[in-house]
Amino acid sequence: MRRILALALSGLLAAAAVACSDETVTTTPASSPPVSRTPAQETPDTVQPSPTPSRASSATVGDTLDLTGIGDDEKLAVTVVRVVDPAGAEDQYSSPDAGMRFVAVQFRLKNTGTAVYKDSPSNGAKVVDTQGQQFDATYEDSNAGPGFPGGVTIAPGDTGLGFITFEVPTASKIAKVQFAMNSGISGSTGQWNVP
Repeated sequence: MRRILALALSGLLAAAAVACSDETVTTTPASSPPVSRTPAQETPDTVQPSPTPSRASSATVGDTLDLTGIGDDEKLAVTVVRVVDPAGAEDQYSSPDAGMRFVAVQFRLKNTGTAVYKDSPSNGAKVVDTQGQQFDATYEDSNAGPGFPGGVTIAPGDTGLGFITFEVPTASKIAKVQFAMNSGISGSTGQWNVP
């Protein structure tokens, strides 16, 4: 009996290892038109996209990455539109803990698949600092702009736009933004460098 249980367990572990080997991190921008900047968008606390599409091998703010979900028909073209660092609290009841600050990232999610995208975008978003520490989204909103609601539904061909807010240590310098579909478990993660 123990031998059968051990064989079954080793089979499950092998299957899990194969499933994990499908993990990918996409950093190469998709083809996209030039992004224009308006003077009103430029503030010292906001990282804006470059005025022309990135030709570098690594995506940066303003670039679009093509991501896939768990199903073959689940696809998004995801753009990190801008990063607001630091971001102010949405109201007097929302404030970061002592020694922390808010960072807000605006994402554009275009459904390029054939299935409806129904998810909580904040579950699949992270920011990474220069030390490699990763931070999940907070439930708080910031004053950077409208945030995504807890759950979104985006039909094929449609687009969603919203901020996701993170609470990070005051001393941390944000270096990367990451996003994955299916609340972060799709296996296809997009990664953007933050200048």
